[in-house]
Amino acid sequence: MSKGPITCHVLDVSLGRPAEGVEVNIQIHHKGQRNVDIFSPFAHGVTDADGRCLNLLPPRGSDEARLQNKQVGAGTYKIVFKPKEYFEKTGRKCFYPWVEITFEIENPEEHYHIPLLISPYSFTTYRGS
Repeated sequence: MSKGPITCHVLDVSLGRPAEGVEVNIQIHHKGQRNVDIFSPFAHGVTDADGRCLNLLPPRGSDEARLQNKQVGAGTYKIVFKPKEYFEKTGRKCFYPWVEITFEIENPEEHYHIPLLISPYSFTTYRGS
């Protein structure tokens, strides 16, 4: 299976294992009236048993990507993770119900992987490979 141009991986560092079932949304940025920043829905997924979401978007250049108008271009995007439900399923509260990470794609031909390391009261991220 080919992976999409933007993928992610969520790891629960408090338990040392993948975070399955975390909702993930990608939004695309554009300017609205009066130059207001607006983010519109672009893609949606849920992490698998390995904490990964590899099929948020169809593979680059595929017929599916063209038909769905889901071609990733240069610009600003936001990935929104919703870990609250994941923590609640394991009987834990969480301080960050949503984690929003804004990032910039300069070269649409590259692959963009965004790992998220979470615990109930902290998170960190980096650009993966």
